[in-house]
Amino acid sequence: MSTRISRPVLFLALTLWLPVVPALAEPLSSQDREAIDRLRTARGHSAGEVNQLMEQVNRAGEKGLPTEALANKVKEGLAKGVEPRRIDPVLKQMVGNFESAREVLQESVAKGMIDQGQGNRERAMESLAEAFSRGATADEVRDLARSGQHQGQRMSPDMLGVGAKSLAVIKEASIPSKDGAAVVAEGMRQGFRPSELADLARDIKRHGKDFQEGRLTTESIRDQISRGERGDRLFRDEDHSGSGGGDRMDRGKDSDRGGRDDRGDRSDRSGGRDDRGRQDDRGGGGHGGRDH
Repeated sequence: MSTRISRPVLFLALTLWLPVVPALAEPLSSQDREAIDRLRTARGHSAGEVNQLMEQVNRAGEKGLPTEALANKVKEGLAKGVEPRRIDPVLKQMVGNFESAREVLQESVAKGMIDQGQGNRERAMESLAEAFSRGATADEVRDLARSGQHQGQRMSPDMLGVGAKSLAVIKEASIPSKDGAAVVAEGMRQGFRPSELADLARDIKRHGKDFQEGRLTTESIRDQISRGERGDRLFRDEDHSGSGGGDRMDRGKDSDRGGRDDRGDRSDRSGGRDDRGRQDDRGGGGHGGRDH
């Protein structure tokens, strides 16, 4: 006699079987709450207006989303004299980007493309959220997760985050998404470190005019990478000829280099708190801010 499994039991079994990215409960810390309250008092805002912002951060933490960048956004906005009602939609957009980041990570883990045991999940979510705020789409990131696996190995969440942010930087140079994604995916397949991938995107953006006018092509860059060329040699001839010189000030910009998050596997989280979103009154909802 056959045994039928009820739908609730089957759903529970599938839920337990699928690898899921663990949730992080990070409600607003007492230190952040006190700092926000001091700023509120100094600026003369009502408690009700600012409490709504703090509750947004709390709810995000209860859902397992990173709260440090959200709390920093509130503090940064208040310190700059931005009205709470103008901070509110930016905060909501940031939360939405975090939710999209979490969804993409969970999908990639469930499909066996991401090893959730590697890297730093919170840092990966921050990188993905910044990538979304800078123009990358969830579908583009899903494609990167599929096509960027190094020798068939599952990538770390950090690597996907850096890859997504690198693609967003390349898109800012008016390079078509599919072309930029092909270069980033090839770099991932060839085992580029996070810092190398971030530098590759920065160099492509710096030479954006060369790509737009046909002096360079993404196909040639991708082919060189596939043959084993590393990022620090890809633009050597162009740099010596002076090409792209007008954009050389980008070389020191942390947001395109991936900042503190993308320079290897260091766990030091200091020094980056103010770089996670300079768009509180622009509606961008990003973390790293646009500095171009």
